[in-house]
Amino acid sequence: MDFAFDARTEELRAKLLAFMDEYVYPAEAVAEEQRAALASPWDTPAVVEELKAEARRQGLWNLFLPDSEYGAGLTNLQYAPLAEITGRSPQLAPTALNCAAPDTGNMEVLAQFGDEQQKKQWLEPLLAGEIRSAFAMTEPEVASSDATNITTHIRRENDEYVITGRKWYISGAMNPDCRIFIVMGKTAPDGPDIRRQQSMVLVPRDTPGVTVRRAMQVFGYEDHYHGGHAEVVFDNARVPVTNLIGEEGGGFAIAQARLGPGRIHHCMRLIGMAERAIELMCRRAVSRTAFGKALAQQGVVQNWIADARVAVEQLRLLVLKTAWMMDTVGNRGAHTEIQAIKIATPRTVVDIIDRAIQLHGAGGVSQDFPLAELYAGARTLMLADGPDEVHQRSLARRELKKYL
Repeated sequence: MDFAFDARTEELRAKLLAFMDEYVYPAEAVAEEQRAALASPWDTPAVVEELKAEARRQGLWNLFLPDSEYGAGLTNLQYAPLAEITGRSPQLAPTALNCAAPDTGNMEVLAQFGDEQQKKQWLEPLLAGEIRSAFAMTEPEVASSDATNITTHIRRENDEYVITGRKWYISGAMNPDCRIFIVMGKTAPDGPDIRRQQSMVLVPRDTPGVTVRRAMQVFGYEDHYHGGHAEVVFDNARVPVTNLIGEEGGGFAIAQARLGPGRIHHCMRLIGMAERAIELMCRRAVSRTAFGKALAQQGVVQNWIADARVAVEQLRLLVLKTAWMMDTVGNRGAHTEIQAIKIATPRTVVDIIDRAIQLHGAGGVSQDFPLAELYAGARTLMLADGPDEVHQRSLARRELKKYL
């Protein structure tokens, strides 16, 4: 295993680091000021569109897609350090580079499983950053950690699918530029194979019977730049059967294919979030005095900083190994490593951000520092794309199988 950055990665890293310093970090405060003056909190601040235009001009666009026909053609190992950098400003940087979830996963699904018409109608404008999208799987009435539980019904009537169900925490759905939902539901609810009951269909947002009912909060945040997280109701919403992605009964397999890259992308960005927390922790420690000496001289603070650095270095190596394995043996071959990073990274980064908040005192939980929002995002990722316990269960069963 060789994790050294190749020439292309080094070039993109240098460009991206400069882009962050020159454009993204200064835009954080500007975006907040502009958002406060918008007619709707879900409208996009002008500075975000300016960031997107500049990123595209510099060639920092669609870096996440390994398919060179649609994206930058980077391997997971090449993309990992770039995604980490964007994680330092998770509200703005991924969106600026057109590398923000859930659009990334939806573009991957369309690129891999969509037909030519679906790619032309939805993938192309997504790749161009002209529209946004949402992925509708999670439901309030069932334990969605087991995707076979979903109850949304997709019934075929002649040349149409009729969709009925209720979803929530559908990321991106509050954004007015969100034009398309990928909806997972059951086309064969009584089928003998519980993993062949589900299908995915494309449902335009303006379809009659689709209602974006409300924004869901995450620890009190509405995640405006991300497009929010919505409760969405499908009440006999009708779409043509040509809106089916792949084949009937293929929804579960498509979801698994989508979630593999999504999980490692989250972990890559989480490391960037941890790095920013460490930076803020160190700046605070050298600038504040308590009980007659700088916080940086307090033993407990030194322990926090040292432990955080050790933890981040460990996580980064595990994520890079996972990226390398996904590139060399595929997502299935890297199953154990993907689960390992999904378990280890959010919980460790939550702890690092928590220490940084503690070091900032009241400021740490305020809007004057990004730490509280970083904490909310990192803590949520202990649930998103499968809660820790599901991954632990699967990983343990895989280990125990060797001895049975």
